Amino acid sequence: MEEYVYIDGKKYRRGYTTGSCAAAASKAAVHMLFTKNKIEIINIDTPKGIPLSLKVHNVNICSDYVQCSIEKDGGDDIDATHTMHIYAKAEFIDRADEDIVVAGGIGVGVVTKKGLSVEVGKAAINPVPMRMIHTEVKKVIGNDLKNTIGEEKSIKITISAPEGVEVAKKTFNPRLGIIGGISILGTTGIVEPMSDEGWKKSLSIELQMRKEQGLDKIILVPGNHGEKFIEEKLGLDMKYVVRTSNFIGYMLKEAQRMGYTKILMAGHIGKYIKISAGIFNTHSKVADARSEILVSNLAMMKAPYEFLERINECVTAEGAVELIDESEYKDIYNIISNKCKSKIDQYLLDEEIDVEVMMFKMDKTLLGKSDDADSLVEVFR
Repeated sequence: MEEYVYIDGKKYRRGYTTGSCAAAASKAAVHMLFTKNKIEIINIDTPKGIPLSLKVHNVNICSDYVQCSIEKDGGDDIDATHTMHIYAKAEFIDRADEDIVVAGGIGVGVVTKKGLSVEVGKAAINPVPMRMIHTEVKKVIGNDLKNTIGEEKSIKITISAPEGVEVAKKTFNPRLGIIGGISILGTTGIVEPMSDEGWKKSLSIELQMRKEQGLDKIILVPGNHGEKFIEEKLGLDMKYVVRTSNFIGYMLKEAQRMGYTKILMAGHIGKYIKISAGIFNTHSKVADARSEILVSNLAMMKAPYEFLERINECVTAEGAVELIDESEYKDIYNIISNKCKSKIDQYLLDEEIDVEVMMFKMDKTLLGKSDDADSLVEVFR
């Protein structure tokens, strides 16, 4: 594997997915089931075209089954599953509908809601990792499976992750209706460091789930503070709420693609002030012009220069709010909220979508809202 990539001039180490771990552990377990000989290294191919040579851990060779594990390595894109072990247990079973039967064991979640790429009631082993497992196992037993394992037998592979029950609590799985453990994931088999794609995809999956549950309207919030504002201050049903993180433009486009017709957006001023200037990725590494946007809007309200200087000196948006709240310029919050709506309308260019914006401060107090926000809120009651 090309172990390192360069991003913005910095060197980062690649890793490999839980899907690659599951495929490698499965291949190793099946190999040892046939040979009864312990192996230390297993080689697999990944959908990205990068081969992996992985160390085999926790080998247990018994008369009727073999189990082993592969340690997950996220490279420099460390997540909750980094360093945990993904196990595969291989055994012969009475003939099933398939030559290779893959099941989930302890620590691998079970899907309980529609909208994911795995059927309700099945183990959360995504399609690409499932294909990888089958492909790698077939390299061991060949394509003429009946001749290899006998007409009356199938091979059962059980994927487990003993640490997964606890680790899953730190992931999106509980929000997605995946209970009891982690998901076996990965579309390329390789973890690209500093990549936002996996994060964005998990957010998009939640949006798709809400759609498949029959919703045509959605509430988008950046994160935990937005959720609490919706629940505690507006008293709305949380089934409508999906997080955007900083990927506001991406999630708006996804909502448009999926056919949502009404979108209520609620967020802290520190993020939403950026949207008012057409910034749709609100991470500070992408753009941070909060002071400049505040100052320019206040200047258009004819605020005195001394006041603008004080605003410009504020390190945080929350600090600026304290000054504005004591001034005669509190209408700036509604102005900014309406500008957010206007920029979103320009961004989506879709008259069929009704978008309204609400903006709050850190204590969840409402600061401002777009003109028709209250009417849209009532639609969610």
